[in-house]
Amino acid sequence: MKLRHLYLVFCVLGLLLPYSQFIPWIIEHHALNMPLLLRDLFANRISGFFALDVIVSAIVLISFIHTEGRRLGVRLLWLPTLAVVLVGVSLGLPLFLYLRQLQLDRTAQFGKAS
Repeated sequence: MKLRHLYLVFCVLGLLLPYSQFIPWIIEHHALNMPLLLRDLFANRISGFFALDVIVSAIVLISFIHTEGRRLGVRLLWLPTLAVVLVGVSLGLPLFLYLRQLQLDRTAQFGKAS
């Protein structure tokens, strides 16, 4: 299995697993209630720990996506950034790694053809 295919598998998991928890929560509360979401997210110190860890990771990842992506000439950098915002690091990171690997594979092919 090529590395880029593994990244696609992680993209699917990174979308399905978080949303398997989020969609039932939205259904239970009949809407996306942001004050309730924040209250539940920071319901206790351990959930606050994980929430802040993910928020910091998301900020770092968005910075990495744009820095590394521009350096390598990766296309569609807005896509993993949007994935981080709408789903989280669990989708944004493997999606960026997939796009990055596609660019690295293109570069390697171009180098062989020369």
